Amino acid sequence: MRKTILAAALGMSTAFAGSANAANIVETAANAGTFQTLIAAAKAAGLDGALSDGKNLTVFAPTDDAFAKLPKGTVESLLKPENKSKLAAILSYHVLPRQLTSDQLPHKSIHVRTIKSGGDRTLRVTKGSAGVTVDNASVIKADIKASNGVIHVIDTVMLPSR
Repeated sequence: MRKTILAAALGMSTAFAGSANAANIVETAANAGTFQTLIAAAKAAGLDGALSDGKNLTVFAPTDDAFAKLPKGTVESLLKPENKSKLAAILSYHVLPRQLTSDQLPHKSIHVRTIKSGGDRTLRVTKGSAGVTVDNASVIKADIKASNGVIHVIDTVMLPSR
């Protein structure tokens, strides 16, 4: 099943390759080549449209390597149709309903609200001399511009507490 979803996500990326307009968040992630699991998960959760069409978003995007750090079988389990709402909750915990670039961050910790509904909805973003962290993830590349927002690459999948 995971291969089918990944194939669909890869097909989606080639469909956008010839676009003359600036790439949206999904297109930008697909073109990077290191977010195949994230794109497949967004499609499985039904969030790919929102990430493509939404405006002024910030996405803390875990790489394929970040997903690989999850316990064995976690990704496959989350991609099952019966876990769609759980997957959507996890992914929406990685998205802010506004653009937040690294130059807007003060040199301290702040809390920002995500698009996740219910339960744990805020992330702790800390900017310091060692870089930027978001909850337990490190930002490994910041401020990747997309036509509808900004992407910050992170090294860990963040899991909401509830």
